[in-house]
Amino acid sequence: MKVLAINGSPRVNGNTAAAIEVVKEELVLHGVELERFDLGLNIVRSCAACNHCARIKKGLCLYNDDLVNEGIKKIAESDGLILASPVHYSGISGTMKSFLDRVFYASSRAPVNPLRHKTASAFVCVRRAGGLPAFQSLMNYLTYAEMVIATGSYWPVIYGAAPGEVLQDTEGMAVLKEIARNMAWIMKNLKDGKEAPPQKVPKQAMNFIRNENSR
Repeated sequence: MKVLAINGSPRVNGNTAAAIEVVKEELVLHGVELERFDLGLNIVRSCAACNHCARIKKGLCLYNDDLVNEGIKKIAESDGLILASPVHYSGISGTMKSFLDRVFYASSRAPVNPLRHKTASAFVCVRRAGGLPAFQSLMNYLTYAEMVIATGSYWPVIYGAAPGEVLQDTEGMAVLKEIARNMAWIMKNLKDGKEAPPQKVPKQAMNFIRNENSR
């Protein structure tokens, strides 16, 4: 079994990467491998809202000149997903935001969403404050996609400034190891489960603007 960890940090070997390695070490102990997918300083365009992915229904983005479609394919081949980002102004990194917007939207338009019912988790690395809003931003993607979320005993906001300092956050490291253990357990149970997952309920899209004639 394999987990794909998306590293949203522009610093490929920074604190976010160091924290991912802690998760990897724990997963390996439970028979699960982890592949790290670094966004780094690559340019990832934001969603153009063209809705091409909804029209072709192949689960891929129209634009194939960056990491998005490669990421979608790697997620489809994995059993679990981890989203990890540094905190920028109480939010996730801009590259991570652009990447996730397109990955999750295009995937949701596929005949079979490769994200749905896969095990997932998320964490952020922060110097001081703003961690919880950024963490919640990542969780919004996972809950939207109906993923099975693995948690720990505390919010996974990991503290550190200089590269490697997160490893000194002993409580944060313990939470990451809990998440890894829970992910491995959930994935194994889902794989061995005998009951088929529930069918997808068709989405009833609507907005809240009504004209006089619709009342």
